[in-house]
Amino acid sequence: MTKTPFKVVSVTYELRAGDSGGDVIEKVTKEKPAEFLLGAGKLIDEFENKVSDLKEGENFEFQIDSDKAYGPVKQEAKVDLPITAFQIDGKIPEDLLQPGKVLPMKDQQGNPLYGRVIEVQEQIVKMDFNHPLAGMDLHFKGEVLSTRKPTEKEVENKKVEGSSETE
Repeated sequence: MTKTPFKVVSVTYELRAGDSGGDVIEKVTKEKPAEFLLGAGKLIDEFENKVSDLKEGENFEFQIDSDKAYGPVKQEAKVDLPITAFQIDGKIPEDLLQPGKVLPMKDQQGNPLYGRVIEVQEQIVKMDFNHPLAGMDLHFKGEVLSTRKPTEKEVENKKVEGSSETE
């Protein structure tokens, strides 16, 4: 049995939509770098592949095509839900159903997911459950600030200790 080579990596980056001239989606600075457990399977595979062999102090710049990032926009992920599904104690909170607002929800198996409100009608709420970056090519430019061997606990939990990394 081969053991996955885990590594804790801290990076800064600028993420742009499309290519190097695209709109900035996210900027991570040295003051608050992104720290993650490489090999835990929580990142886009292609991102992990591109940074896995980089060393501390190395710069990177690469593009990930949408099909290797979050995939295409799926029309079947855009659904109509009955407005009653949003009731809490028989009422719909006043500020809840606003177009563009992202709501935490659960699928039929109870798994957490997020949906963006597209439109609110009298009896129906049109929701989009695509990942917000679906259909987009992603362009990353950044620097590896540090790398280190993870602790046993980090490998066991598949999460960097003390990080705000989500499941």
